[in-house]
Amino acid sequence: MNLPPTLSQFLIKELTSHPERDGLVAIMSDLATIGKIISNHTNRAGLAGILGAANKTNVQDEQVQKLDEFCNDLCKNYLRQTGNFAAMASEEEDGVVDMGEDGKDAKYVIAFDPLDGSANIDVNLSVGTIFSVNKLLPELARNDERQFFQPGRDQVLAGYVLYSASTMIVFSWGNGVYEFTLDQGLGEFFLSREKMMIPDVCKIYSFNEGNFKYLSGRDQKFIEYLRNELKCDCRYVSAMVADIHRNLIKGGVFILGATDKKGMGEFKPKLRLNYEAKPMAYLAEQAGGASTDGEVSLLDIAGESLHQRVPVFIGNKDIIDHYLKIN
Repeated sequence: MNLPPTLSQFLIKELTSHPERDGLVAIMSDLATIGKIISNHTNRAGLAGILGAANKTNVQDEQVQKLDEFCNDLCKNYLRQTGNFAAMASEEEDGVVDMGEDGKDAKYVIAFDPLDGSANIDVNLSVGTIFSVNKLLPELARNDERQFFQPGRDQVLAGYVLYSASTMIVFSWGNGVYEFTLDQGLGEFFLSREKMMIPDVCKIYSFNEGNFKYLSGRDQKFIEYLRNELKCDCRYVSAMVADIHRNLIKGGVFILGATDKKGMGEFKPKLRLNYEAKPMAYLAEQAGGASTDGEVSLLDIAGESLHQRVPVFIGNKDIIDHYLKIN
């Protein structure tokens, strides 16, 4: 029986070929461990007393789930002790996480969404963890939030862990997108797809149809084009990790534009640039796709605040190009 390479074998091979990636190889190994721990807890969330709300809100004024807290604390505490990070930023934290002595010699900073789609966990649907790694900017203090105001193109590692029917870790450090699937019995991630590419034909648009009436006229035209001209199917899980993963494999576009729910002519985006938009846009481009906030590529945006929100359109390059031509 010929098994595909494990993640550990893949990382050792990468280190042999690219010794300059020693830090990133160690980081990927640590992120895989976090993925295994969270996978174990999500699989038994109903038995472990971690379902439901934590009766508090985060910096975005969103309801925090108990599993949000668990995953955030796990990511912070585990990654801090590795000594690989000079600074961390989390969707669940108000500001930059102070690394103290643990990060004094580190060369990287990491931003993460510890549990994307956490509201899905109570109803046993897909959730995920998203991560984005950049090099430390030596001219700035380690805890300066401007460490995270780097263009998405400057990421040196980005990816996600998907917790669903199986647990998968998908990542890129600039030479294609790789997917590894966790064998729960063996406790090992095995290579399941390499050099992933978005299919040429866009078959799916991932969008919450309940928000259609709150979109700008331009965005409504785009949705109607996908529905009526391209005859795309609408598939929406309400977890960005799951929707992006499906579209990478089947071909599609993820849409979470700005909405005006109060009818005041003020359109507000939802997704965070650092924790969601940058890493997912990076993966999409590595897989032959593209992204935009409606004006420029998400990878060209450096950001101006730690929790900055942006409209997000990610998917097949020709579809993104078409959207940009709509008036």
